[in-house]
Amino acid sequence: MKSAPNPANAEGNGRLQGTALIASLAQRMPGVPGVYQMLGKGEEVLYVGKANNLRKRVSSYAGIARHGNRIARMISRVRDVRYTITRSETDALLLEASLIKKQRPKFNVLLQDSKSFPYILLKRDHPAPQILKHRGARERPGGRGVAAKPPRGAAPPYKNDDYFGPFASVRAVNQTLRLLQGAFLLRSCSDSVYAARERPCLLYQIKRCSAPCVGKISLHEYAALVREAEAFLRGRSRRLPEELSARMQQASRRLDYENASVYRDRLAALTRIQSRQRIHPRHVADADVFAACENAGRVCILAFFFRAGQNWGSREYFPRHGAEQGASEVLDAFLAQFYDDHEPPALILIDRVVAGGELLARALSLRCSRAVAVVVPRRGEKRELVAQAAENAREALGRHLARFADRRALLERLGAVFGLPSAPRRIEVYDNSHIQGSAPVGAMIVAGEEGFMKKEYRKFSLFTADKGAASNSVRAPRQKRDDCAMMREMLRRRLLRLPKSASGNGGAEAATQGFPQRPDLLLLDGGAGQLSVAAELLSELGVTDCALVAIAKGKERNAGRERFFLPGRAPLQLDAQDPLLYYLQSLRDEAHRFAIGFHRGKRSRALRDSVLDGIPGIGRQRKRALLHHFGSQKMVSSASYEDLAQVAGISASLARSIYAWFRENP
Repeated sequence: MKSAPNPANAEGNGRLQGTALIASLAQRMPGVPGVYQMLGKGEEVLYVGKANNLRKRVSSYAGIARHGNRIARMISRVRDVRYTITRSETDALLLEASLIKKQRPKFNVLLQDSKSFPYILLKRDHPAPQILKHRGARERPGGRGVAAKPPRGAAPPYKNDDYFGPFASVRAVNQTLRLLQGAFLLRSCSDSVYAARERPCLLYQIKRCSAPCVGKISLHEYAALVREAEAFLRGRSRRLPEELSARMQQASRRLDYENASVYRDRLAALTRIQSRQRIHPRHVADADVFAACENAGRVCILAFFFRAGQNWGSREYFPRHGAEQGASEVLDAFLAQFYDDHEPPALILIDRVVAGGELLARALSLRCSRAVAVVVPRRGEKRELVAQAAENAREALGRHLARFADRRALLERLGAVFGLPSAPRRIEVYDNSHIQGSAPVGAMIVAGEEGFMKKEYRKFSLFTADKGAASNSVRAPRQKRDDCAMMREMLRRRLLRLPKSASGNGGAEAATQGFPQRPDLLLLDGGAGQLSVAAELLSELGVTDCALVAIAKGKERNAGRERFFLPGRAPLQLDAQDPLLYYLQSLRDEAHRFAIGFHRGKRSRALRDSVLDGIPGIGRQRKRALLHHFGSQKMVSSASYEDLAQVAGISASLARSIYAWFRENP
């Protein structure tokens, strides 16, 4: 795989553009597999595609008449075409999916929810393995992680960690973990808590842990529980309920009612795990099931995840796509992006034939070094699973369209109430947070017809101290600040990054990275003061196409009595039962939640900082030695030169420096 230089780059940046440019560049491209990128003004990536023959595929774009409106618009904006040669079409598919997820070109089908899936992790780096929830990167794709160096004291043989999943949601993982703890009594505490225990914790009392930390169960017996849990999660222990029932009966016959009750509770927990599955396939062990539904120009893709013969939940996706793209085309593009960072099972079931199904199966098999099949089932249990997924996709799309219509109606009314030229499509809400000027922060959230756009939320650290001071520390000296000044700084930093509008109004020529769109409405958490500084700033920057509204609580700060301030108009107050008021309150509250969370995190980090961190020559080890010797930071600051020199690792010259530093910085 290699990137090839564009031989017609000079032409691409000169007179030619659109179809003429594409025809010129295509003649110079090789007829080999690869990935091409259509670039617009400023090298903006408009579209990423794959091809078995780059020259033929790119040449097909030279005629606008053969394409729909969406592709025709893209072609008219092309200023250059960049391509990368790959060894095969399967490699091109994998590279295409990776580039789409990384660059997010506006004319591709885009998977909008790219959160990593939660897993159950059986952590084996301890004599008593721990079971817990895991989300994020795994040590190695596949069922087992790569073993790190065994920890000190680990019982041989040291084994790799086990990952079980994916689960569709954190809630599904939490429910399953809770039931697994009741069925197999595995510990969930951290290694440090385990080592510090002197008596059983509450989980032992409520029969959700066997307490290996204090010897209530031997490590040999605990290892047997671990093996049972692993076998159950891998679907290899269908007889486990029968075995638990037999053990319970034997303990009861021996009049060992205490152990009989333990087996009874484990059996009940195991039964609850199995009974809560709404879909429990008999002949499908590991599979992902996908179904697509199309209506009103939108496509919903619903996924079921089956592992070890159990349903581990479902998830809905609403990819961003062009209006003329059908469900099959969207599903085809979706699958390649979905498995770019998710480990596929051996079987992928889909409800319709897609153009790239066979190619996707070959690419995933090549990447995973095992067989992966992409199948459209025609009969039997597999067909029933796909039909069930399709029914759920139809219901999910209906709910989504209903919410979408409700939001659109609210936005249209919002535009009418505030006198906007049209319903706002992008609303940016601003709030700031601080405690008497310490650790001031700002937050921006974004909302529109799709709801909250959480990937476009932004945080602002405001009024940082001089570079020479500890800017993150609450102890750093600060000027007296007010909310209006904070709002002005936050808005200025945002507005300076506005991309130029079509009319040319507003926006500096500054880089727009991280702020790709212009807002229709700026909603400020505040009153007339915040509105005044924002209006002044908009005028100063020449921004005329962003409406301004400030939302302030009433005198008693009761919800429902908010007043809305607009430039040049008397304050408005909506009826307490008005749905529009509820919507605006939800926007304000979301911005407040986001700002408060950022402020708390920043303030917590600042409180963890130590004055000792600012002394030259004092690192982690010497700071620990000083605090261990004197007991507290205050005692270090009042210590004499002679006492400081007695600390291990503190030389005479460093002791003088520390002593002088505290006298110069009282």
